[in-house]
Amino acid sequence: MSEIMLRVENVSKQYRLGAIGGTTLKEDLQRLSARLRKKEDPTSKIGQKKRPISNEKFLALDGVSFEVKKGEALGIIGKNGAGKSTLLKLITRITGPSKGTISLNGRVASMLEVGTGFHPELTGRENIYMNGAILGMSKKEIDAKIEQIIDFSEVRQFIDTPVKRYSSGMYVKLAFSVAAHLDSEIVIMDEVLAVGDMAFQNKCLTKMRQSAQEEGKTVLYVSHNMNTIRQLCDRVIVLDKGKLIFDGDVEEGIAIYMNNADDKRETFVDLSDKPRPENAMGGARMDSIELICNEKCTVTEGEKLPFRLKFHAERNLNDVRFRMIVRYSDDTPVGLARSENIGSFEAGENGQADILFDTSHLAKGVYYFSIALFQTDEVGNTLALDHVTRAIKAEIVSRPGNDIVWSHRWWGAVDFPIMEVTNERRNDL
Repeated sequence: MSEIMLRVENVSKQYRLGAIGGTTLKEDLQRLSARLRKKEDPTSKIGQKKRPISNEKFLALDGVSFEVKKGEALGIIGKNGAGKSTLLKLITRITGPSKGTISLNGRVASMLEVGTGFHPELTGRENIYMNGAILGMSKKEIDAKIEQIIDFSEVRQFIDTPVKRYSSGMYVKLAFSVAAHLDSEIVIMDEVLAVGDMAFQNKCLTKMRQSAQEEGKTVLYVSHNMNTIRQLCDRVIVLDKGKLIFDGDVEEGIAIYMNNADDKRETFVDLSDKPRPENAMGGARMDSIELICNEKCTVTEGEKLPFRLKFHAERNLNDVRFRMIVRYSDDTPVGLARSENIGSFEAGENGQADILFDTSHLAKGVYYFSIALFQTDEVGNTLALDHVTRAIKAEIVSRPGNDIVWSHRWWGAVDFPIMEVTNERRNDL
């Protein structure tokens, strides 16, 4: 029987919302004394409005229980606010549970956010020794591993530079390398790999997998990227509103998590306030996108899904086109679809295009569409004008009598047919 490295038994964590006291014990005592004597709060600033102490309670975790064995890689998934980060903070003893017990059998190395456990004034090398000392390692033990840590981190050139001068990506690379190589029996990661580049993410996932399978380390991994959960984890738990609602198979857990997602299907989406990537070049702005279908945003396999896009030009544009990146609901990439030429537009001009997307290459299921406007120059280079990620959502339903099951997990890049533009209007919108 495998050794139990982590046992969580009936753990709950409760917080009180709102203002709950002063910044020091002295101020708290002064405030209490004044309240008992019905005097004004001596610690409040002149002109500051008094904020009442709230008695409202919030249960971040509610009766969570599970075990993790030696060498096991456990994924922890759930919506934002489900209690994932709270659980990790309890496991790492940053805070204590309101109820229940947590038993650890070994040393813990954790990365709960970028730069956790690093002192900004110390160099990368000094922070490696400090982290090792915190884990109870001797200088001799750290000396034996430091070259491996530096090589893996890919920041050797900056290892003797104070880490306050590191970029967020450099922080993550060094912090992960430290956590993965020092002598800890339990490694905890909370979505931090999203900061690193793709090549380093794959390198980290491979290292964590080796740590679990070959070195017997126990890995706890929180992520919203279901593909990395699949690559790394043997098992998942799903949290929802502080409760553990599933503990078991990775694919089954992912399906439950995706079915519990609270994002709504909308036939019309206002794009004016949607976030854009920092590297978006600009030149046009998409105002809205609409699915011309039923209220449930469903379409039968093989039918064409009509979109209506409204946008405006911010400068003179030629050969404007529309494209969509299609992903399955668990974030599996499916493919890219491009439209015909929508037209050319002058600065300040409004445009509308009705676009047909051929769904014959899609199996039944729920899909997200990231959308973009782009143009091509005289030599065929693609220039991005505007981009919105996961702008709209639709479901493909099976044709009657079609029982074919397509394994979404193994999809690759589907080359969709060119999308037909059936109607293009301008300025009279």
